[in-house]
Amino acid sequence: EAFKGCHALSLPRALGRVATRLLCRALSRLPWVSFQDAIRMLNTLQTNASYLEQVKRERGDPQAQLEAMQGFLERSGLKVEDLDRLNIIHVTGTKGKGSACAFTECILRNYGLKTGFYSSPHLVQVRERIRINGQPISKDLFNKYFWLVYNRLEKTKDPAHASMPAYFRFLTIMAFHVFLQEKVDLAVVEVGIGGTYDCTNIIRAPVVCGVSSLGIDHTSILGDTMEKIAWQKGGIFKPGVPAFTVAQPERPLEVLRERAQERKCPLYLCPELDDFEEGCRALELGLAGAHQRCNAALALQLARTWLQRRGCQGLGELKEGPPSTELLGGPVPLAPAFQLTDAMIQGLRDTEWLGRTQVLSHGPVTWYLDGAHTTSSIQACVRWFRQAHRPLALSPCSGSEVRVLLFNATGDRDTAALLKLLVPCHFDYAVFCPNFTEVSVANNADQQNFNVTLENALTRCLENQRTWTRLLEEKVGQDPWLPSPLRVGGLLQPAPARGSLLLVAFCLCPSRDTVHGGMLLVSIPSLVRLTGGTPRVWGAAPGCDEVQCLVGGSLKLWQGSASGHN
Repeated sequence: EAFKGCHALSLPRALGRVATRLLCRALSRLPWVSFQDAIRMLNTLQTNASYLEQVKRERGDPQAQLEAMQGFLERSGLKVEDLDRLNIIHVTGTKGKGSACAFTECILRNYGLKTGFYSSPHLVQVRERIRINGQPISKDLFNKYFWLVYNRLEKTKDPAHASMPAYFRFLTIMAFHVFLQEKVDLAVVEVGIGGTYDCTNIIRAPVVCGVSSLGIDHTSILGDTMEKIAWQKGGIFKPGVPAFTVAQPERPLEVLRERAQERKCPLYLCPELDDFEEGCRALELGLAGAHQRCNAALALQLARTWLQRRGCQGLGELKEGPPSTELLGGPVPLAPAFQLTDAMIQGLRDTEWLGRTQVLSHGPVTWYLDGAHTTSSIQACVRWFRQAHRPLALSPCSGSEVRVLLFNATGDRDTAALLKLLVPCHFDYAVFCPNFTEVSVANNADQQNFNVTLENALTRCLENQRTWTRLLEEKVGQDPWLPSPLRVGGLLQPAPARGSLLLVAFCLCPSRDTVHGGMLLVSIPSLVRLTGGTPRVWGAAPGCDEVQCLVGGSLKLWQGSASGHN
């Protein structure tokens, strides 16, 4: 009672290790300890000293990462063989793996199965990462399993095992506990980064594996070529476990084939979705964009193979005989298409996956939200954006609307390559901002990220803005839409007329939330409030009454935009 009303996480700082353990166990049983308190404790695993020790110890020995993960799992009360009971579908890839997982989960849920789904990152709340029957687990369930796992790990600390697992590892372990204790029929598990050394790869006996489209991403971890990245992705293949992939560039596909042979895993190429539509009406997908068709095709193979291997009936006849499962040295065989069941068709139609080709309306503003952050996914995003807003495909926008780009890119991504693909969309304004939704996130622990400082985030935004300016200057004289000379002399130059450009630095400033000398915004909701009024505040020509805003470059940027919209 004496602690009631105190901030639950301000106490451990003043206590010793033993007292902290006792307090953590006590906190987990107190009704007034909130979901946000559990998230704040989880967030301490983003930067704690023990994690830095882990990184130092494991650097140069990637296999040690999996050994460490197994140790954490056992300290939490589970063994690796316990995971076999989850009937896992394990999916990796660079682009579309989350969408493929979402399609797969929805199809199997339509068969009446109780599904678990572990994905990353979250968009609004951490509990979105762990889903049962398509829904994020409740705050009460999150609290229950968070403290169960945290206390067991805290209790088992000793000189030989002094560390706690880092953020993603902890959530992975927690997801396994949730799925086992809530008795799901299957778990769809999305790889975090790569595959071979990803902490989800302690899974030893999945029912089926999948590899979505490959691309260049996370180069500092996975390597700087498609071949190196394919090698990492192929690390999830397991002996005798069927695996499926979509059409890939020739050499990366060859690497996947070699990895499958090496691991004695039968690997197949998915047929096009068109092959499933022969003789029936076109399939309706719950996720927009032509690029989702290959994700849906992968999901159909994963779902049917899972059902087949678990002895389910009524799967729909194959349109031709199954390919040989012999591990030959030839090309990757094409899996046959099959007759779709009503549950499969319904599952594809019902799939929802926030932050991917999503459209939201807010007064005169239409938000086009997509987490695209690789060159291929940005290309797909541009195609979807033009298709969703038909006039874009033909010409720059009319005098009645303003077209806005809201962009950020993080990590080691090649911003210039991404932005170059967006120039042809003819945006009137380009807004570059960090992935922050508030000046202070103290009251919203779900959005805290201790791995990125405000200074670094703003520096990256300025670099992105300069890159955009340079790309536009290079286009002057080539694109009749761009005026000459181009008015890009500063961050906050107003556009005197339609067709001119305003580049806005989307910054955090703790003391102001005002428009000054152009536009200086302190948080993503500032943009939402600004555009939620009349679009004329953008300096558009008289008569403008619509704003079309594309949000891309980062899933976390989608999170802020959606939060601000809500």
